[in-house]
Amino acid sequence: MSSDPEVSALAINVTVPPALRWTDTRRGQEFQLTTLNVRLLPDGHLAVKAYGRPVAGGRGAYVSFPVPDRPELAALVAEAADRAGALWAAHRGL
Repeated sequence: MSSDPEVSALAINVTVPPALRWTDTRRGQEFQLTTLNVRLLPDGHLAVKAYGRPVAGGRGAYVSFPVPDRPELAALVAEAADRAGALWAAHRGL
């Protein structure tokens, strides 16, 4: 096995607290965004997408949207990354 394996991304999924959730529209359908997928890319940058389901309910798709530039969402991403790092360190016995 290589001593430096290629990692394409590290990812965490974060539940958006109800107070921070928002809605967005695609193809005339309104979605409530409830989850963030945060990926740490090989170059050290983060890529974040929001996911949600149709507000009207039903069997609509789980659709991705861009994340608005809001300080409280940036803080949520930072706190989630710190928590994920702590969980990983504990798992590794560090």
